[in-house]
Amino acid sequence: MSRTGRSSFPAGRREVVDGSVRRTVLPSGLRVLTEAIPAMRSVSFGIWVAVGSRDETGRQAGAAHFLEHLLFKGTHKRSALDISAEIEAVGGETNAFTTKEYTCYYARVLDEDLPLAIDVMCDLVADSVLAAADVETERGVILEEIAMHDDEPGDEVHDLFARAVYGNHPLGRLISGTEETVTPMTRRQIQGFYRRRYTPPHIVVAAAGNLDHATVVRLVRQALRGTPLDTAPAAPAAHRAATPAVRTKPATTMVESKETEQAHVILGCPGIARTDDRRFALGVLNNVLGGGMSSRLFQEIREQRGLVYSVYSYASQYADSGLFAVYAGCAPGKVDEVLALTRAELARVAAQGISEAELARGKGMSKGSFVLGLEDTGSRMSRLAKGELLYGDLTPVDDLLTRVDAVTLDEVNTLAADLLARPMSLAVVGPFDRHRFSA
Repeated sequence: MSRTGRSSFPAGRREVVDGSVRRTVLPSGLRVLTEAIPAMRSVSFGIWVAVGSRDETGRQAGAAHFLEHLLFKGTHKRSALDISAEIEAVGGETNAFTTKEYTCYYARVLDEDLPLAIDVMCDLVADSVLAAADVETERGVILEEIAMHDDEPGDEVHDLFARAVYGNHPLGRLISGTEETVTPMTRRQIQGFYRRRYTPPHIVVAAAGNLDHATVVRLVRQALRGTPLDTAPAAPAAHRAATPAVRTKPATTMVESKETEQAHVILGCPGIARTDDRRFALGVLNNVLGGGMSSRLFQEIREQRGLVYSVYSYASQYADSGLFAVYAGCAPGKVDEVLALTRAELARVAAQGISEAELARGKGMSKGSFVLGLEDTGSRMSRLAKGELLYGDLTPVDDLLTRVDAVTLDEVNTLAADLLARPMSLAVVGPFDRHRFSA
């Protein structure tokens, strides 16, 4: 099977993707993927749109997130109360989230209630009213959400770090937008964003659980009939291009001075894109450095010295860029020592690499976390949608495990020598007015 985008896939044709996974492209370009899991008594159903905060202009910052809120406020068929009450009456749950590159609306219900979930979720995504009164009400909710986020320094420091690396690029902006961009945003702006961006070629419907693929396709087509998503024939959009790569800022230090009990710090650098062949080696490297309680950073900084409660490394990956970073939360008076130890460990791994034993442990963690993460219908549904939307293909689980097994010590150490020797940006949130942070 092709490992590239499938923008030319014949509309209406059904395809067996991997075992019990099926894929159908509707004439409009909307794609439907399902995984049948007969042993389950539930189904997770999601509608994924290839639109996120990075698709906004500066004036639109926060529009994708604003829209996500508004779609639950009512359609031409249902009020906001109807949307929630119909699903909750059968014991189901609905929710949504916005990221920098996509937005997801999902429901989890008993298998017998899947037709209801499909009808409700397709209705709210395809035919929202976006009433002027609801725009004003939800604006207040979002401004409160932004204020709440500002009161969480452990979250705020991640946004500060993204800004330190990406600057004014959309990847460096808050997904929620800011008070300055959300306050003046009009219903007309949001409506235009909705109808321009939410089109069938950019939408993937995914479902996993006790289901029948043909039935899901029929119900989706029925639910969308006569809505703005019932459009003329089109080919599915290709997944977001990996080039040109995003230009990042030179290494910098950004400090947000706040009277907090803890200092929250992130030290890191630009990483790799999500389709980079080195991503499997990066997963292993991340596990060894700061991916668990046996990791180098956790053992050195918390277990042996007791300087922090939380310390970990992580990698964020986008279509054309990525981040690699280390987070730590500590008493303000210990921040210099924590940063010095972190820098020393990164430099040590960059120069000396990791051991064979660490390689084996890092691989085991990668494989275990991946497989254990597929133990519920929600994670399986997400895997279908992300494979289609972000990669243009769904790699079988066994193939992914084989890719992890194939990672060599030389690959990990070569990546470490490149990545960890890059100039590092630093983001700090804490009670620091005049403190000088050494490079």
